[in-house]
Amino acid sequence: PSQVVPGADPSARQLCFAWGPAEVMVCETLFGRRGGSPSRGEAEPGRALLPGALTGCVAGSGEGEPSSSRLFVVRKDQDIYIQTWRKLFNEAHGIFVGLQRSEEELAGKSRKAQLVQVSKNYRSVIRACMEDMHQASISAQDPALQSQYSTQVSILSAMELIWNLCEILFVEAAAAGPLLLRLLDWVRLHVCDVDNMVREVLSSENPTKHELFWNVVNVFVLQGRMDEARHLLSKEASANPTSLNMYKILDDLMKKMPVHSLSNTQTLTEMELKWQHWHEECQRYLQDGTFASNPHMESICKILLGDEDAILQKKELMTTWYHFLVTRLLYSHPTVKPMELQFYAQSSLDLFLGGESSPEPLDAILMAAFEFEMHQVIKECSIALSNWWFVAHLTDLLDHCKLLQSHNLYFGSNMREFLLLEYASGLFSHHSLWQLGVDYFDHCPKYGRVYLELHTERIPLNTEQKALKVLRICEQRQMHEQVRSICKIMAMKALRNNRLGSALSWSIRAKDAAFATLISDRFLKDYCERGCFSDLDLIDNLGPSMLLSDRLTFLGKYREFHRLYGEKRFSEAAKLLLMLMTAHIAPCSFWMTLLMDALPLLEQKEVIFSAEQTYELMRCLEDLTAGKSDKQKLQDDDVKSTKVEMLRLALARNLARVIVKEGTLEGS
Repeated sequence: PSQVVPGADPSARQLCFAWGPAEVMVCETLFGRRGGSPSRGEAEPGRALLPGALTGCVAGSGEGEPSSSRLFVVRKDQDIYIQTWRKLFNEAHGIFVGLQRSEEELAGKSRKAQLVQVSKNYRSVIRACMEDMHQASISAQDPALQSQYSTQVSILSAMELIWNLCEILFVEAAAAGPLLLRLLDWVRLHVCDVDNMVREVLSSENPTKHELFWNVVNVFVLQGRMDEARHLLSKEASANPTSLNMYKILDDLMKKMPVHSLSNTQTLTEMELKWQHWHEECQRYLQDGTFASNPHMESICKILLGDEDAILQKKELMTTWYHFLVTRLLYSHPTVKPMELQFYAQSSLDLFLGGESSPEPLDAILMAAFEFEMHQVIKECSIALSNWWFVAHLTDLLDHCKLLQSHNLYFGSNMREFLLLEYASGLFSHHSLWQLGVDYFDHCPKYGRVYLELHTERIPLNTEQKALKVLRICEQRQMHEQVRSICKIMAMKALRNNRLGSALSWSIRAKDAAFATLISDRFLKDYCERGCFSDLDLIDNLGPSMLLSDRLTFLGKYREFHRLYGEKRFSEAAKLLLMLMTAHIAPCSFWMTLLMDALPLLEQKEVIFSAEQTYELMRCLEDLTAGKSDKQKLQDDDVKSTKVEMLRLALARNLARVIVKEGTLEGS
């Protein structure tokens, strides 16, 4: 049932809603208004609730009456319906499961290297999906679809940017020295707006005459790509012999710039001393006016000295404040320690924006990372991103790094489990991705099983194949209540479609004696109407399952009687038939059918029933008819009365034949 938003004025417009498993239906209800549609200036409730939600519209009804002017469906996780995102979810699932099963015993560098590799695997999946989305954007004909794809590319790009920074700072935990090298790689990978410009200049006939030549040189310097910058400057020296001396000095400075290497063994102190000598040499050449005649080279020398004003003049080439931060560190503080980053990051952001614009959500996330506020990173990402995939997997990875152990949420579950539960719950709203969600619930030790039990009950069992998948999952986890529920649902569906064999099979699997009895009765009713059994293979192979209920036992044994009769094993068939009646396995309503089945055996040339067995049959017939009053007997149709007379006659004849036969045997 739909509900009204609490506190709403009952005489005015209201927002009504009804919850579904993974979505909410919202409608705007109007009271006392003429016409159902709001004016153009009025807000649309669905859009106000959740940007990007699916929205629909229905026309309003009569004047002055309550009416629904708009109907909205707000989905919890819209991204699961986008094909590229589904690829991301599927690929990441394998990485996630592998991480949970990995050897926790690995210690020190081995464990750290393993976790870094897992992080890189996640990033490679994000990048692959981003490239797929980019290709889809290029090939899309519809402008709206193209815009949607471009937005998704931006989101995936931001996700990889954040993840890569978290990998450097938290997972790898790079120390002073290697830290700057990692940050340089990070900037080069993600600030790629200049790549087209570089290609354009290098592919021209005369790169040094190209209007963007010095921009490209500056980009290489700003990103610490000294070899590429020197290569371009050599072209400039060849083209302008007058600048050869300046070029040689600048080239020598760039060549001698101390850079920490992962392979060398120099200490940070040695590195700082070398860098200080090199810095003083650059300062000396600048003060001597060596590059005064060439503004471009002079600007590069100032950048090498870490001159903030000179670097900020190249703001358009850097495009982002974090590029400015890394360039600033490269040329002013190359041995920066991890915990010093936050101070440089904040000042770089302030200097780069210069009060001209406000920080965006991405800026807040990156700043939180530079401040080593992991929980703030996760919180900001949860708010800014459109689904739980990113925060769930990043938090799980950080938890494996032992970085979130102390943080528990107020209701008992830790942050990792909470986010994994939210993400997996979203997967269960999709017709196929729910299978991935099962593994995520499996690795949530506190509430995972409870969530799985609740969500499996909501999976629409559209086909038997899907039902068997769900059933197998439940059986593997000893979820007995859910197994019974699924089997009952499928049994009921099969019964409605008159598929008695399938219904019986599901009810046996559910161990539901009452339902098995009901279906057995339907089998017997069909037999009485048609004179034959359906689904013989199932009934013939019931085995111990027939003991589930008395009626199912009777069905199995009655079918066995027919099989014995068909194989002309009359004596065994007669014993079984009599046992079904005397042991009261057969329902009383079916006794007449059993007695009529005895009739062909009574009429056989060879005597089948002994005298004792014949007396038992006579007693059963009398029990069947004796309880009825004269009025009931009058109401019995002629056919039934005829059957009774035929049976009495056959039994009497059989008894006479048996007595003669037994007397003859005794006389001889």
